Amino acid sequence: MIYYFYSTMRLYHISELEQLSGIKATTIRVWERRYDLIRPGRTDTNIRMYDDDQVRKLLNVSTLLASGMKISYIAELNDQELHSAVLDLKNGEGEGDDTALAFVNDMVGGMLEFDEASFEKVYGAAVKKYGVFDAMLKVVYPFLQKIGLMWSVEDAMPVQEHFASSLVRRKLLAATDLLTVRRKSRNKFILMLPPGEWHEIGLLFANYIIRSKGGDTIYLGQNVPYEQVPLIIEKAAVSHVLLFFTTRTEDGNLSGLRKRMQLPKDISLLVAGSTAVLEDMQYGRHTHLLESPFELLNFL
Repeated sequence: MIYYFYSTMRLYHISELEQLSGIKATTIRVWERRYDLIRPGRTDTNIRMYDDDQVRKLLNVSTLLASGMKISYIAELNDQELHSAVLDLKNGEGEGDDTALAFVNDMVGGMLEFDEASFEKVYGAAVKKYGVFDAMLKVVYPFLQKIGLMWSVEDAMPVQEHFASSLVRRKLLAATDLLTVRRKSRNKFILMLPPGEWHEIGLLFANYIIRSKGGDTIYLGQNVPYEQVPLIIEKAAVSHVLLFFTTRTEDGNLSGLRKRMQLPKDISLLVAGSTAVLEDMQYGRHTHLLESPFELLNFL
């Protein structure tokens, strides 16, 4: 049976469903035919579309698959049984990726519903299980990756991602405020978004990681002119400068940017951001690409 959608609810293309669930679009189509797992609606041009309930169901399926369950078994579960199985997984004693994924998928579900209470509950449970630092790395970071918030352009985000961005930003600021400020550290980082860059989530995440591991930061935030950096270097013993790029820069030669910031050779330039932007850049000596927060830890 084919369903047609006429409501104004948020609907998702199969490519978005793939991104949110981590399950390939081809696999989703096979499961639709073989197990009647979910039933997409159709637009008047016969394009598959999925609603929030179907997204949440596939998120639960993704969680149970990661725990080792077979799709043939999962497909036999009704919605209540599916929910109970995921709940049992989260309440278990396991520390593996499947348990963390359950938290991540619950965060996605809270985002889709604009449900702040649910989001807070999931975050609290993750912190209780892992502690703040590991909850950030095992749950919050994968959540940001899954919905594309780490390196996205803020103006292009759907409203649900704006909602999630606001909540995560608040958590990162609160977690950072709880850290002890160290007077002296051999690692002092300037953290900044270059001119024209406004998306701050990745920078806030880096700030939290560095401070958690005993490093010191000079947090400059958004849209900072490169020419301001030498003024800081004159006053502080800086060891690293960390930049985030989410939009294409006119000057893709990072050696040139080092000169504009007047960085001495003993100061490392760390660069993170959108893969599409970073792959076009030219990297010189003393410049390092960070593809994840785990690589940042190597400098601490």
